Amino acid sequence: MRPLFVAALLATPAFAQDVVLPAAITAEGIPAIPAALAAQIRPYLEYRSAQFQDWDPQSRAMLVTTRFGGAAQVHRVSAPGSDRAQLSFEGEPIASARFSPDGKTILVTKDVGGGEFFQLYTLAEGRLTLLTDGKSRNTGATWSRDGRRVGYTSTRRNGADGDLWLIDPADPKSDRMVAQMQGGGWSFADFHPDGKTALVSKRSSIERSDLYAIDLASGRLTPLTPANATASYQNARYAPDGTIYVTSDVNSDVQRLGTLDARRGFRPLGTATPKWDVEDFDLAPDASFIAAVSNEAGSSVLRLIAPATGAVLGTAKLPAGVITGLKVAPWGSIGFSLASATSPADAWSLDPNSLATTRWTMSETGGLDASKNREPELITVKSFDGLPVSGFLYSPDPARFPGKRPLIIDIHGGPESQTRPGYLGRTNYLINEKGIAVFYPNVRGSSGYGKRFAGLDNGPSKREDSVKDIGAFLDALTARPDIDATRVAETGGSYGGYMCYATAIKYGDRLKGAICARPISNFVTLLENTESYRRELRRVEYGDERVPAQRAKLMAISPLTHVKDIKIPLVVVTGSNDPRVKPSESIQMVDAVRAGGGQAWHLIAANEGHGYQKKENQDYEFLTRLVFWDRTLLK
Repeated sequence: MRPLFVAALLATPAFAQDVVLPAAITAEGIPAIPAALAAQIRPYLEYRSAQFQDWDPQSRAMLVTTRFGGAAQVHRVSAPGSDRAQLSFEGEPIASARFSPDGKTILVTKDVGGGEFFQLYTLAEGRLTLLTDGKSRNTGATWSRDGRRVGYTSTRRNGADGDLWLIDPADPKSDRMVAQMQGGGWSFADFHPDGKTALVSKRSSIERSDLYAIDLASGRLTPLTPANATASYQNARYAPDGTIYVTSDVNSDVQRLGTLDARRGFRPLGTATPKWDVEDFDLAPDASFIAAVSNEAGSSVLRLIAPATGAVLGTAKLPAGVITGLKVAPWGSIGFSLASATSPADAWSLDPNSLATTRWTMSETGGLDASKNREPELITVKSFDGLPVSGFLYSPDPARFPGKRPLIIDIHGGPESQTRPGYLGRTNYLINEKGIAVFYPNVRGSSGYGKRFAGLDNGPSKREDSVKDIGAFLDALTARPDIDATRVAETGGSYGGYMCYATAIKYGDRLKGAICARPISNFVTLLENTESYRRELRRVEYGDERVPAQRAKLMAISPLTHVKDIKIPLVVVTGSNDPRVKPSESIQMVDAVRAGGGQAWHLIAANEGHGYQKKENQDYEFLTRLVFWDRTLLK
């Protein structure tokens, strides 16, 4: 019998006692999962979200991506609250969708099997037309203002370097390389109103990115930022008069909004967020205002800023949550996605004149009342060296689950990332129905707390300091009267997967089990095997395995070196097509744990990459997690 989706299986409980594996999943050592468990949690599997992508210049509709089948597809929403009309019908998720400035063409990006070798397509009448070579990695597609060209970055020349290309989507034969570059951190930022030049960015690390103007005819680059300066310039935009607006941490610990020119450098605008990063912004087409989003203790705040003075023109009244995908429409409306503890990501708009906010989509939550979800508590502790570190604790309802509760610590990846108070999706089941507290730490090296904090884990000699931060959180959390210190477990993904292993090694005597997804087991083999377009960026963060002293230290801190110290049960989750942390990282660790007599379940998806995106695989992974927590944390 062909493997059934969980949803299909639930329709015939009389004929099946166990959930059948999805077609692409291999489950090594994982016990059978009862169909009754899948039926019990089904509402928590059936939520969806809607990610704002763009405005339709012709109809003033929204373009969003959302999932009604197995993977997210492009939909048009003609008005607030109206139906989502599906436009793409692919088996793979659509990563992004953008209208041309005239609204006649939709440009989308999509990969296959999570491999992140994205291709560019046009979308019309439900069909995709390939624009790129179908093999290389193509990213950062940016429309020119007249809609006649798209700038993007491609690795097609040698698989490693991100060269700059131009194409007219109406004429695929127009595709040409504008400039041959070195390194994988290049991208188009914006086109000048005159159409002759564009802004391009070179990202070397979270601490450094540089801006250039490129002549589109000759490919000649003109630096706009100082050479050899440790500073980051992000989100660059041209105003109609050619003024460059950008965020930068020049002479600051955080990203500030300002203007840039080659002669006078960066000049900050007087925004009201000196303590927090301005993480995104967009400029009104007539330059009458700037819509700017700041990350304030993890929550997004959307303000309108006067371009000339930096004065705050108004602040949007929105639920506490996280804003993504900000874009100002040609007529001035501001579109974005907003996710919060009580709502999955949905598409919203802001009227810049009245500051009225409108929710365009109301994504389903499996019939559950999401307003009952618990808001997180911000926890701040001092680590081993006195550094304040913080995170968000989601606690069960004490009226339903009194007394000391089991705890899962969930460590984010990156490390240049940040866990923020958004929608927890399936994890809400653990809190609402199983009475498990879930804590999301932001250890040193996380973004959102300034560039100094983000750099505190750089290099192999500082890497384990972030692991010690977890020890400080363990001390503080297990001392609380509502946490059961004898029932604590952990999980993490990607770099958080390294943290998951490292925490199991250092603090395993305080833990019941660990689920480590797409984890780094050996920093040397990670750097040797990760896709070449990523390698230099990762060496800046972790260290250079080609340098003997750094190689030795990287080996010394790698979890695989200390595998004998892992005494708790593990689950390892892997995507076969992962370009970042290759499957070999998981395989070598699972083999080593088993060789030493330890327990390691291994879940492998043949059609996924760095994180599961297809619903049937996501559902099965979560069911596996539930069975594991039941056998370890809750027994």
